[in-house]
Amino acid sequence: MEKIERQQHIIDAAGRVLGRIAQEAALYLRGKNRPNYQHYLDQGDFVTVVNTDQVKLTGRKMKQKKYYKHTGYLGHLKIKSVENVFKRSSGEVVRRAVYGMLPTNKLRDKMITRLKCYGKEK
Repeated sequence: MEKIERQQHIIDAAGRVLGRIAQEAALYLRGKNRPNYQHYLDQGDFVTVVNTDQVKLTGRKMKQKKYYKHTGYLGHLKIKSVENVFKRSSGEVVRRAVYGMLPTNKLRDKMITRLKCYGKEK
């Protein structure tokens, strides 16, 4: 088995739309930019997203989009709006968008560990 040389990619999120940033980051994390891409191998690169506090959301997503989490107990559905999550940590919004664009298999958790998001956290 050959050693995978992982590159470092930096994405500047200032003034860009969230979905476009997430799509670009997911492409690098999966390794689809490489000529020897194979879907069953984790050959992706490291991705750093900077200026996440300046990312744009189109339409009324900041107020209307919700994140859902269920604890497993009856009646314990936790709902957070994107606005509240963005105020606390803008990098978390980017991370969740990228996580949703990665394939739902055993490699997804390994891929997302190579993503780092930085912004002015409040």
